[in-house]
Amino acid sequence: MLEIIENIELTESDLPPPRATWRRIQKFAITFNGYEYHGEFLSLANVANEATSIYRKYKRLPAGLSDLRACLFFESRRWHHLGGNPHVPAMIYVRALVEKIRGIVRFKRMLLNSIYPDLNSLPS
Repeated sequence: MLEIIENIELTESDLPPPRATWRRIQKFAITFNGYEYHGEFLSLANVANEATSIYRKYKRLPAGLSDLRACLFFESRRWHHLGGNPHVPAMIYVRALVEKIRGIVRFKRMLLNSIYPDLNSLPS
């Protein structure tokens, strides 16, 4: 398992590119422990399955960074146990999760740069 990356430490360079392979997305997904965040498998499964259902019906994703990462973690585990790569609708959902995570990470960086202008000279 890869090293856990805490939300506060997450940078855009940690994220897979927009058209990343499933393997690259999986590597990123396991940098967050969704089981630990939700306390148990069933709690995580309920949240992740509900998020998937809402996305299919309304194209809405969870708002919080931890919830998004937990859902991505769950999808990684789901497809690992199913023994294959996600089908097209599942990959669309997975990529939407990654892109919303990217948006939050970019916003966090922009906000920090506006509060602490000297951060602009630091590597992301």
